[in-house]
Parts: sequence; C-alpha cells; structure tokens
Amino acid sequence: MDGSFLRFYVHENERLHGQLAWEWLLQRANALGIRGGSAFRAVAGFGRDHRLHEERFFELAGTVTVEVEFIVTDDEARQLLELVTGEGLRMFYARTPAHFGTTGS
Repeated sequence: MDGSFLRFYVHENERLHGQLAWEWLLQRANALGIRGGSAFRAVAGFGRDHRLHEERFFELAGTVTVEVEFIVTDDEARQLLELVTGEGLRMFYARTPAHFGTTGS
C-alpha cells in the first residue's frame, strides 16, 4: 500500500483542549479510524529557537519534544491535517511518502 509517514512534533507538556497535545493527536486519529499511531519522547533536541532541550534535572521536565507518528493513506493524512488546521492549532509536522504493508498471513 502507498501512503504517507506523518509525524507531528509537540512539547511534552503542551496542552490542547485540556489534554496533553500528544494524547489529543492519538485520540483524534483513533476517532478518525486511523489504524495506528505512536508517541515517542525525545531524550534531547532543539528547534527553531536553537536552544538545546534535555531532561537532566526534575525542574526541566516537560521541555523535551514528543514525536507523534502515523503511517497512513494519503486520504487519512489529509483528514488529520485538516482536523489540526481546523482547530486553529500551530504544529510542526513532516510528511514523507511511504510504502507499507504486513508480512506473513
């Protein structure tokens, strides 16, 4: 099957509609019928501000990035991006072509 690898990048403590942003994305994608999604917490990273974010001390908790990713059909990617845009949310994302399937029976 051909489609997209769609990734969103949000701060660990960022909230949308009273929920953590990564949880909101996963729940909304599930409600759209997308077959699966995952959230991965970064160890360290930097963004457009060029400040290095690492979690070394308890006081810094919540400053690292969570990557929320989906392997989706092009229609599913369009639906999810329209949902995020329609909510007026500003999120960085990356979308790359993907070929996917399952092995075995």
